[in-house]
Amino acid sequence: MISLVSFLVVIGICVISHEGGHLIAAKWRDVFVHEFSFGMGPTLLSKKLGETVWSLRAFPIGGFVRLEGEDVSPDELQKNNSIDPSRSLNSKKPWERLLIIVAGAAVNITLAWLLTAAYLTGYGVYDLERPLIGAVMENTPAQAAGLKSGDLIKSINGTELNKWSDIKEIVQGGKAKDDKFEIIVIRENKEVRIIADIPANKKHMGRLLGVQPARVTYPFNEALTKAFSYSWHMGIEILRGLWMVLTAQVRSDVIGPVGIAVIAGDAFKQGLWSFVAFLGVINLNLGLLNLLPFPALDGGRIVFILIEIITRRKVPEKWESLVHYAGFIILITLIILVTGKDIIRIFKLGG
Repeated sequence: MISLVSFLVVIGICVISHEGGHLIAAKWRDVFVHEFSFGMGPTLLSKKLGETVWSLRAFPIGGFVRLEGEDVSPDELQKNNSIDPSRSLNSKKPWERLLIIVAGAAVNITLAWLLTAAYLTGYGVYDLERPLIGAVMENTPAQAAGLKSGDLIKSINGTELNKWSDIKEIVQGGKAKDDKFEIIVIRENKEVRIIADIPANKKHMGRLLGVQPARVTYPFNEALTKAFSYSWHMGIEILRGLWMVLTAQVRSDVIGPVGIAVIAGDAFKQGLWSFVAFLGVINLNLGLLNLLPFPALDGGRIVFILIEIITRRKVPEKWESLVHYAGFIILITLIILVTGKDIIRIFKLGG
């Protein structure tokens, strides 16, 4: 039940924000919006507010905004529709259509950025720039030696430390003569000498001191800058990883709605901030993947608009519609296959 509710929350936020971007941009450029839908398939609930129908459909795996003139030629609009032809999507200038199409992914990416900033402000990240102890693990050499949270490790066996990773390099570096380590820490502005007995541990593949880095939070204005950097680099890694999968450089297990539900449930169980981080990653993935130049995705539609801008000639509507329809069939087929694979994986793992 937790997985189902978490999935609905994640998909709801992702889809509504994405389609909301299309809706806002379309309204701004005075395009008639017939329907805003969350979900696909048969309609469960619907209500018309103003000129737009707001609907909830049976399968919560996506959503859509149905715009006037989408995939319909202007001539057909004039013959079959009483709505002002100037309010159709196809009657708008290429840059206006481009703006409306890009807006969905732009909102997802912006939301990922803001969620990351909120995470950095409310929960924070491990400070790996300093050898500052945030927590001491129980039943470890660090606890036995008397190390405390807030201790800044200055040196180990006479070697000065500059960053957190130096701890592991020195303790597990293999240069120690025995299990005794002299650790100098700064505690309450005073140097404290501690002797720690750190025996080799086969379970941990070497010596383990047993300390965790401190967590650092940022004011929201500073978090916005750091979140932009994090999102930028994560986006690059997402695209690099996708490229490596497509070019068969690495193998990857793709997950579908069922897999997302399981991960969302796990993230929710770990706490609010874990769920916020997961929601940010999903929005970033959704925004970037929607911009890929594949038929039926926003990126596929962008390609046709760019062709029109470059050639000053619009691709015939029937050909563009056919390409997008084929892409849609491929996407639905992939979702079904991946969902089946997710279900099989869950049963193999015992639920």
